[in-house]
Amino acid sequence: MSRRTERLNHLIRDEITQLLQREIKDPRLAVFVTVTRVSISPDLRHVKVFVSIMGTESEKTEAMKALGIASGFLRRELGPRLRLRNSPELSFCYDDSIEQASKVFQLMSQLATEEAGGQEPGEH
Repeated sequence: MSRRTERLNHLIRDEITQLLQREIKDPRLAVFVTVTRVSISPDLRHVKVFVSIMGTESEKTEAMKALGIASGFLRRELGPRLRLRNSPELSFCYDDSIEQASKVFQLMSQLATEEAGGQEPGEH
């Protein structure tokens, strides 16, 4: 990945995060939505925005629908903010990596608790 692409990914992620926090008033996005990463295509025309959403399955589904609807607004806002000749088309992808990491940590903690509880006094 080129340095320019990395920089653009970072800038787009920051701008979308700010827009979601300050400009989007959709009640379906009242759940905790985090932009985890952004991947722009080499031709700078398409951007995949990976988001993590905390909530029930139905809240996640509704939030993804709302993001899809808001993509046109976000695209129009990104152009002038990033000073790009053409605003890239946005597509939102659900990212469950935070949930998966949480499950791994929970299992590790459970395993450590079980191992500590199974030791005889004085054993290490």
